[in-house]
Amino acid sequence: MEKTENARWIWYPGDFEIRQGLLQNFSREERSYDWPAYWNMDDCHKNVKFKRYYTLEKATSFVVHAIGIGYVEVNGEKFPFGKKILCEPGKNKIRVFVGNTAGLPAAYIEGEIIKSDGGWSASNFVEELPAGSSTLYTDKEQDPNNIYFNTERVQAATVSSINGGVLIDYGRAVFGTLDIKKLALDKPITICYGESDAEALDIDMCYYKEENADANSTPRKRAFRYLFIPETTPEQVEIEAIHEFIPLKNQASFDSDNELMNRIWNISVETFTLCSGMFFLDGIKRDRWIWSGDAYQSYFINQYLFFDENINTRTMLALRGQNEIKQHMNTIVDYSILWVIAVENHYMMTGNKEFLKQIYSKMKSMMDYLLAQTNELGFIYGREKDWIFIDWSEMDKEGTLAAEQILLLKAYNAMIVCGSVVGEDTEKYSEKYEQLERNLMTYFWDEEKGAFIDSYESGKRHVTRHANIFAVLFDFVDKLKAEKILQNVLLNDKITQITTPYFKFFEQDALCKLGQTDRVFNIICDYWGGMVQQDAVTFWEEYIPDEKGNAVYEMYGDPFGKSLCHAWGASPIYLLGRYFAGIRPTSPGYQTFSVEPKLECFSAIDCTFPIKGGSIRIKKEANTLVVCSTKEGGTMSLNGTDVVLKANMEYAFDLPKELVGNSY
Repeated sequence: MEKTENARWIWYPGDFEIRQGLLQNFSREERSYDWPAYWNMDDCHKNVKFKRYYTLEKATSFVVHAIGIGYVEVNGEKFPFGKKILCEPGKNKIRVFVGNTAGLPAAYIEGEIIKSDGGWSASNFVEELPAGSSTLYTDKEQDPNNIYFNTERVQAATVSSINGGVLIDYGRAVFGTLDIKKLALDKPITICYGESDAEALDIDMCYYKEENADANSTPRKRAFRYLFIPETTPEQVEIEAIHEFIPLKNQASFDSDNELMNRIWNISVETFTLCSGMFFLDGIKRDRWIWSGDAYQSYFINQYLFFDENINTRTMLALRGQNEIKQHMNTIVDYSILWVIAVENHYMMTGNKEFLKQIYSKMKSMMDYLLAQTNELGFIYGREKDWIFIDWSEMDKEGTLAAEQILLLKAYNAMIVCGSVVGEDTEKYSEKYEQLERNLMTYFWDEEKGAFIDSYESGKRHVTRHANIFAVLFDFVDKLKAEKILQNVLLNDKITQITTPYFKFFEQDALCKLGQTDRVFNIICDYWGGMVQQDAVTFWEEYIPDEKGNAVYEMYGDPFGKSLCHAWGASPIYLLGRYFAGIRPTSPGYQTFSVEPKLECFSAIDCTFPIKGGSIRIKKEANTLVVCSTKEGGTMSLNGTDVVLKANMEYAFDLPKELVGNSY
């Protein structure tokens, strides 16, 4: 809960996120029909009780506003909403009962002393917790069942006649609605939307289409760069785009001597900003859903761009839903496990113990759900209707899968860490960890191949990159095995390559961790640079270099099924901040942190990245490196030397010849 001295709307903790998450997952549209997400989703509680005790030195009054029906109770006496209530000096017990069958029950308590600030509890009549709230809802005229977007009007960059109609290019991706400023026709028009010009021009197969539109039409919120209006001329129509967004402050900056990398950075920022709002979305056109795997990566990118703690927690709470679990997140076993791991990562980023206390019971129930589908060896397996995903890649999924076991092992570790922080007994997770670690190495590590195999049950001894990448990232292998994985898997072209930016994120993360920043620099320039060469204004869900023409837009058997603005495509932000700038927390909330730049690929660079309660600027010119942190607690490591960083002091280092570097 976000605490403040000012009044704000309050609700049962997690309910706002669950309710808005439900609405978000019902917002997908495709070719004139709506597509609600295909997994079980919870809704908010429908009746809530708020409570607080006050000891007053003098009489004071307050008014309760509510979304829903109910009443206020002061020392046992009932009052209606909207009426000024007088409280006498002394002890006062105040309870507010709100019910709302149509949406989120919430209360706003207005008064000089008695007000809905950070001291209220909320009960669902089963469990009582500190009330939930948000800095986005501090005005009594607001309704937390609605989202209030900022807007930006976007003018057409070009308007052209083509195929008997008008093609409008706004020059950027827009996530919003339209304002039809001019329509000099005596009949309604059809508006075809597209992330690409090819999609907009395909009247039959474009994802979005507004039919029978006139000057008074206000189309629903959609994602697009292009519009095509058939059977019109540029003189007959003028349409302004209205981009809608929730402001998030970009706290990072990046400028280098490599213009391609600068362009990749800027497009990554644009991509991630578009996919970040009330929650982290996978993409703005398709699916517009909250996926746990996509969000897992977004938390890391956020750490090096916005450092916005609240969008992390909103997304985690929306994904998790109510405490009872009926199905894996998004139906995917690995996405449930990644959610548990993400909570620990968030704690390391923020040091927020209060959120950990709020969420830990839901972590435990999630782990109980996962443990119920483990076998006698401790291996987790998929049940009927479970989706064992990992990635869009061919792998041997007969029996239990190595990548799932490594994720589960990391989840046990997360439970041990988080449980210790909130004072819970974690012995069960320690025992499970030891069993799974032992059997993982016995059954899945293939010494001859020097790698983890996908499945031991099939006998195929098939190796893919995924399990091996996770083992490196989570420090589950020693240096010798890590080197074998590097040579036998990650640098082995015979092992099936990864094509999705989703798992490219993990792969480049692992390569950097194994000291391959030069190689990753080239991969970023080749892979993400390939999309830049395709005139991408945002990064895509998938990029296959050999695809040409309109084939680049095809996915899932759909000619325009590929999302051209996908959050996981923004991973260069994380890679540049975490490994090239070398910034990472070494204790929760950056109480201590490490700065270990790897900038040999740049001749000149000037970048700033956020940390908890501050920022770090790194500047390299010629043979000099300058580092400045606005916060105490940092240690700068360079060429075998450690320097303790004092706040707001610039440290200049002379670089040895081998570290001066050249732009590629």
